[in-house]
Amino acid sequence: MLKNNIQLKDVGLLILRISLGLSMLLGHGLSKWVKLIEGGEIQFADPFGVGVTVSLILAVFAEVFCSALLVFGLLTRLALIPLIITMAVAVFYIHFAEGFSGFEKAFLYLMGFVTLIISGPGKYAIDSLIHLKLKK
Repeated sequence: MLKNNIQLKDVGLLILRISLGLSMLLGHGLSKWVKLIEGGEIQFADPFGVGVTVSLILAVFAEVFCSALLVFGLLTRLALIPLIITMAVAVFYIHFAEGFSGFEKAFLYLMGFVTLIISGPGKYAIDSLIHLKLKK
């Protein structure tokens, strides 16, 4: 019975990783990437005072590159750091300024990413394969 629960936990982590990673990549990251490569005037939040272009580049890095790593379970905990920072900015900088209006989606992403950084990627991740190879 316990073995089945452990296997189900890993399936749950796989589902969480893939669903969060793909929805962030496809639902948010790609549109920002297009905005970045199209050029023109960029209107984007600048919470760290590094300029709107650099802020957009950092968001694209997190939402495209780090989300892809998350989907595959490669360098998972490292990839989650920029994603957590990005979603914390969305919740506490963007939505806080609006009186927390519409913060739920960003908050759910944030909590999902925090859950994954605590639990790790699970058995069905490239990180686990690398760990097994290094263990031998």
